[in-house]
Amino acid sequence: MSYDVSMETAFRFHTPEHVCGYLPEETARLEYALLKELAPKEYLQRMLDGWRRFGFSLFRPQCPLCHKCQPIRIVVDQFRPNRSQRRVRKLNEGVMKLRVGRPRCTAAKLELYDRYHAFQSSAKDWPFHGLKDVASYRDSFIHNPFPTQEWCYYLDEKLVGVGYVDDVPRGLSAIYFFYDPEHRDCSPGIWNVLQVVERAAARGVPHVYLGYYVAGCRSMEYKATFVPNEVRHPDGEWLPFRSE
Repeated sequence: MSYDVSMETAFRFHTPEHVCGYLPEETARLEYALLKELAPKEYLQRMLDGWRRFGFSLFRPQCPLCHKCQPIRIVVDQFRPNRSQRRVRKLNEGVMKLRVGRPRCTAAKLELYDRYHAFQSSAKDWPFHGLKDVASYRDSFIHNPFPTQEWCYYLDEKLVGVGYVDDVPRGLSAIYFFYDPEHRDCSPGIWNVLQVVERAAARGVPHVYLGYYVAGCRSMEYKATFVPNEVRHPDGEWLPFRSE
């Protein structure tokens, strides 16, 4: 696959083989491309080819034996929430307020990010995550090659969730989401995806991209519950995965 001028200025490398953060019994290896520029249209093509991004860093799995990381996307115009998702909608609609704006780094977001990762490490055996500093937060979420949306969720004016969404041609891409563990009973992660799908449907956008579905990783398997959906196979073709 050939790309635009951005690819000519990229620094590309592979990480050493290491223990997988999703499936500790597997050996992982990632390919990275660090870009000086990237247009939304080009990033859509990168996602179609199996890449994801944080800031100006693109990455994709290139693991020696395992192929369980599969890019997944929701087919928006056919999506119907299941019973559990309808319950989440009923629980949050009109209660949890959403404000969409430009990404900004604040003390409240840093604190929320750190508490979320501390909880995930304790409850779901995520690898330990050190405290996020301003510079690394900006590199991950604020400094982007094209405008990115910041979705902030509030309960009674208290920040309880933050998500980042890329608006690309014919798609919305949910980059990352973190939330207040004290409000996990509200299923804020599910609510965020429902909101992204609703926004996509209102605009006639055909797909919402959710990153990688990883069979056997309970932190990632929820993505397959948004049906119908499609996953990218190793040969590059996107095929139906799960349906109603």
